[in-house]
Amino acid sequence: MGSWWRSEEMEYVSIIMSEDAAHSCIRELGQMGCIQFTDLNPDLTPFQRRYVAYIKRCDEIERKIRYVHGEVVKLGVPVQSAGAVDHFVDNAFASGDGGSAASLLESLESKLDQYEQQLLDLNKYNTKLMEEYNNKVELHHVLHKSRTVFMSEVHTLDLGDSGSTHSDGEKKGGLAMVEAPLMPSDRAGYQADEMSFTNVAGVLPTADKARFERMLFRATRGNCYVRFADIEDPIRDASTGNEISKVVFIIFFKSTAIEGKVKRICDAFSAHRFDIRNLDRPRDIDAQQEANYREMEDAKKILDKNTETRIRLCVELAQHVEEWLWVVRREKSTYHTLNLFRSDVGNFLRGQGWILKDSVGKARSALDRAQATLNLPSTSMIERVMDIWPTPPTHFRTNKFTDAYQEFVNTYGVPRYREINPALFTAATFPFLFGVMYGDIGHGSCLLIGGIYLILTEKKAENRGMDEMMKGMYSARYMLFMMGLYSVYCGFIYNDFFSLALNVFGSNFKYLDRESGEEAEMNGEYGDSSKVYPFGVDPAWHISDNELLFFNSMKMKMSVVLGIIQMTLGIVLKGVNALYFHSYLDLICEFIPMILFDVGFFGYMVILIFVKWSINWDERMQKGSCNYDINGVAGGCQLTDDDDSQCYSYNGDPCDASTEVVDLCPLDYGGSGDGCQPPNLITTLINIALAPGAVDEPMYEGQAGVQTFLLLMAFFCVPWLLCVKPFYLKFTHKEVQVSNTGASNPLLDSQDGASDRESSGGMGQSSNDHGHGEEFDFGEVFIHQAIETIEFVLGMVSNTASYLRLWALSLAHSELATVFWSKAMLSMINTNNPVMIYFGYAVFAAVSFAVLLCMDLLECFLHALRLHWVEFQNKFFKADGYRFQPFDFKAVLSRANLD
Repeated sequence: MGSWWRSEEMEYVSIIMSEDAAHSCIRELGQMGCIQFTDLNPDLTPFQRRYVAYIKRCDEIERKIRYVHGEVVKLGVPVQSAGAVDHFVDNAFASGDGGSAASLLESLESKLDQYEQQLLDLNKYNTKLMEEYNNKVELHHVLHKSRTVFMSEVHTLDLGDSGSTHSDGEKKGGLAMVEAPLMPSDRAGYQADEMSFTNVAGVLPTADKARFERMLFRATRGNCYVRFADIEDPIRDASTGNEISKVVFIIFFKSTAIEGKVKRICDAFSAHRFDIRNLDRPRDIDAQQEANYREMEDAKKILDKNTETRIRLCVELAQHVEEWLWVVRREKSTYHTLNLFRSDVGNFLRGQGWILKDSVGKARSALDRAQATLNLPSTSMIERVMDIWPTPPTHFRTNKFTDAYQEFVNTYGVPRYREINPALFTAATFPFLFGVMYGDIGHGSCLLIGGIYLILTEKKAENRGMDEMMKGMYSARYMLFMMGLYSVYCGFIYNDFFSLALNVFGSNFKYLDRESGEEAEMNGEYGDSSKVYPFGVDPAWHISDNELLFFNSMKMKMSVVLGIIQMTLGIVLKGVNALYFHSYLDLICEFIPMILFDVGFFGYMVILIFVKWSINWDERMQKGSCNYDINGVAGGCQLTDDDDSQCYSYNGDPCDASTEVVDLCPLDYGGSGDGCQPPNLITTLINIALAPGAVDEPMYEGQAGVQTFLLLMAFFCVPWLLCVKPFYLKFTHKEVQVSNTGASNPLLDSQDGASDRESSGGMGQSSNDHGHGEEFDFGEVFIHQAIETIEFVLGMVSNTASYLRLWALSLAHSELATVFWSKAMLSMINTNNPVMIYFGYAVFAAVSFAVLLCMDLLECFLHALRLHWVEFQNKFFKADGYRFQPFDFKAVLSRANLD
C-alpha cells in the first residue's frame, strides 16, 4: 500500500533523438507507456506541425477501414477480434509490422485501395442488378394485379360491357367495384374506339399513396379513375438496402392533357411506370408475364452470385479489419506524439515530458534497443531537466480491487502530486459507512451475492461489446462485494434480518407474562458479563415497547462517534501533509488550532459518550437514594406513607421523601444531582457554550473546570487560525522589503525578483505560501484566511450534524423493512390461506426489491459518497492535481472502436 499512500515520484526529462530513429524510439516508449510528453510547439496550429502529412494519410487509411467495416457489417459478416490489446502491443514487432513506418503505411494503404475498389465495383454492379431485378419484380406484380384485380375495372369502363362485372376480380382484389356503366345505355350508338380509355400503371411506396391520390384528384379535377392494390412482400431498395412496402396503381383517363399531368405527377413521386395498354388482350399479358418471369429469375441468379462474391470478400476482410485499425491508430498516435517534439539542431528532435522515476533506466534501454533495430549508432539520450519544473502529474498504481476506489476519489478531484491519497482510507471507510446505513443481514446478503457473482464472472468485462452501465458495475465489483460484506456485518450488530431478529445465541431476557406492557426479566444478575449477548443486540430488544427509543439512542451516538473520528483523521492527515511538504507555517497556524478546536469540543463530546456508557448508573443512583436501613443495607428500607420506620442515606444520615438528591449523593460532584443521576448529553454539550462553568448533572469530579478550560481553548483557536498566518506573512514580507532597500541597479533587482519567483515555484511549496518575489496583498490573504476559518468552524458543527444521516438512513431502512414485512407478509400469514400467502410473498418480494434493494441502496450509496467528499476530504484534500496520462499504446488502442 506504500505506492497508494502517496503518488508515484516523477521526473521531468528531456529526450533527444535523431529524426531517422525518432519513429522507432517513440514506438518503443509507447509500448512501455511511462512518459507523458509536453507540447514544445504550443504556438503552431495542427496544420503547421512537422508530421501533419502522415496524420492525414493515417486518417485516409482509417476512413477506408471504416468503409470496409461498414460493408462487412451490412452483409452480416461477424468481425473477427484481433485479440487482447496487451498481446497485440507486446507482439507488434514479432508479427512483422516493426519495419519502417513509411513502408508499413504504404503496404497497408495499397491493400486497402485494392479492397476498397473491389467493394466499390461490386456495390455499383449490385446496385445496378438490384434496380433491374426490382423493375422485373414490380412489373411482375403490375401484370399479376392487372390480371386478377384490375381486369374487372376494364370491363366496367368498357362501353360494350357496361352492364357486366367480373366477380372473380372482386374476390381476388378485395376492391369495391363499380356496378354501373360509366356512360348511360342510350349512348350506345357511339363507337367504342371513340369512348376507349387510356391507362397508366406503376408502383410507388405505400407511404405516398394518400398524397399521390390527393394530388391526382386535384390536378385532374376528378377526371381520372385510380385504383390501388398492395404488394404483399416488401421490396428492398437498391440504393439504401432498406425494405419498402409498395403498392401497384392503375389510372384510367380520357384526355391527352390529363395524360401529361398524370405522368408528371408519377415522376414527381418517383413512381415507376409500366406500359400495359393491352389489358383487353389477356393472352398478350400472359405472354408478357411469362417472359418477364424468366428474366426475373435470371436477374435473381446474377444478383445472388454478386452477393456471394461480396460476402466471400467481406469474410476475408473481417479477419483483419480490427487489426488494421489498431495498426493505423498506433501509427497515428506515434505521429501525434512526434508533433510535440521540436527540431532544434540539425537532424535531431528534442522533447520533454514526465516520466516515472523508477522507469528512467527502462526508457534509456528502450531508446538503445530501437536504434539497434535500425542498425543506427546510439545517439539518443534522456536526461533530467535541471530548470524549474512545472507541476508534476499524479499517478497511482492500482489493481482490480483498488481501481474503483481511486476512480471514486478522482471523480471529486485528482490528488495533488505527492499528497496523501484519500482512496487509501476510502477503501475501508466507504463500505463500512454504507453498511452502517444499510445494515441488514438479508438485504446485505443479496448485495454480497451480487458482488460475488460479478467477481466470478469478471472475464465478461473484457467483452468490448458490453454497454457502459455493465462495465461500470464490473469495475466496481469488489466495492459492491465489500459493501455487501459490511452490510451483513452491521446487520449482525443490529440483529436485523429482513426486519426480523435472529435468536442465534439465545436471549438473556425472558417474559414471565406475554401480555403487552409487561417487563422482561434478565436470566442473571445485572452486570454479569456471562449474561451479555455475545455479538450484536439481544433479540429481546426487537419485541420490546421501547425498541425504537433504544435503537435511536444507540445509532445516534454511534453516528456522532464515527463522524468525529473520521473528521479528526482528516485533520491529522492535514498535519501529516504539512510535515511532508515542509510547510511549517500551515502546521503551526492551521493544523494545531484546528486539531485543538476539534479535540477540545467535539472530541470531548465523544469522551462524554463513552464515559456515560462506562458508568454503572444503577449503582450511582442507588447511592443517591434514601432506602438504606440502619445497618447500611441497600433496599432495606422503603419510604411509604403508612410506615413510620426511619431510612438512611448511603453515608448513614437520616433522610425522608423530601430530602434532595444532592444531599443524599456521597460523590459531591456538584450540580443538581451531585453525580448520582445520569445526564442528558445534548443539554450538557449545549451548556458548555451557553452556561460555561455550570454542569447540571456532572459525571466526574471537576467536570465544570475541564469544560471551561476546553471552551476557552476552543475560542482561543479561532483568532489563532484567523490572524496568525496573515500577519506572519505580512511581517516577513516587510522584512524582505527592508533588507532589499538601498541604492541598487534596477536591472539587478528585477533579476533578483525573478530568481526569487523561481525559488518559490519549485515543488514542495504549499499553495497558500506567498513567495518573496510575487506581489503580496495582505487584504486578499486575510480574506482568504477568514473564509478558511469560517468554513472550518461552522463546518465542524454542520459536518457533525451531517453524520447523523447514518442514524437516519439506518432507521429508515429498518422501519421500511418492518412495514413491508408486517403489511405484505405477516397479515397474509395470519389468514392461513395459502393463496393469499403466495400473493403476499410476491408483493413483499417485489416491493423489497424495488424499494430496499434498488432505491434505498442507491440512496445509502450517495449519502456515503457525500460523507467522504464533503465531511472527510475537505479537511485535508486539495484535489487540484491532474492525472498522469502517458503515451501508451494500450490506452490508445483500448479506445479504438470500429463502431
